[in-house]
Amino acid sequence: MPKTVDREEQRRQIGAAVLRLAAEQGLDEVSVRTVAAAAGRSPGAVQKYFRTKDEMLAFAAELAGERFEERMAAVERGLPPHQALRALVLATLPVDAERRAEAAAQLAFATRAAHHPGLGAIRRQVDRDVREALGGWLASAGHGRGPDPAAGCLALADAVIALSDGLALRLLYAPDDREALLRALDHALGALLPPVPHP
Repeated sequence: MPKTVDREEQRRQIGAAVLRLAAEQGLDEVSVRTVAAAAGRSPGAVQKYFRTKDEMLAFAAELAGERFEERMAAVERGLPPHQALRALVLATLPVDAERRAEAAAQLAFATRAAHHPGLGAIRRQVDRDVREALGGWLASAGHGRGPDPAAGCLALADAVIALSDGLALRLLYAPDDREALLRALDHALGALLPPVPHP
C-alpha cells in the first residue's frame, strides 16, 4: 500500500524549519537547500511543497502568526483587567527559548516585509486580527472612554501592541534587562489602563 502523505503537515514541518533557521541565522541564510537540511529532507522534497524562497517565507510568517494568536487565545480573560492584560502582553514576549526563536524570526520577517508586499500583507493582517481581538476585550472590560468608546478601545489596543513590540525588541538584544523591562511593563499598563469606575 502506498504511504499516505499529509500535505499540510509536511508544509507545517518545513515552515517550522524556516522559523528555526530564520531565528538562528537570519533570513539571508534561508534557501530551499538550507531549509531542506534543517528539515531533514532533500531540496527536491521541499520544492514539492514550496517552489520558491518567498513561498516558504510567506507560509512561515503565517505559521508564526498562528502561534502568536494561539498563545494569546490561551490567556485566561476572567482575570482582573490589569492581570489579564499583563498576561496577554507576556504571551507575546521572548521570555523563553521557544519564544525568543519566534520573536527573532518575526523581527526578520518584519524587516523583510518593509520591502516585500506579500509578507507585508500577512503582517498587516495579523496586526489587524490582534488589534480587533484586544480592542474587543478592552471594550467588554469597560475601558471605552469618550464619545466613541469602541474607537478609544482600538486606540488603547494600538498603544498596548506598540508597548509589546518595543519590549520584545529590547528583550531580544538585552535579555539580561528582563526584570527591569517587566517592571516598566507594569508601570506602563498602570498608566494606560486606569481602574474602571463603578456606576
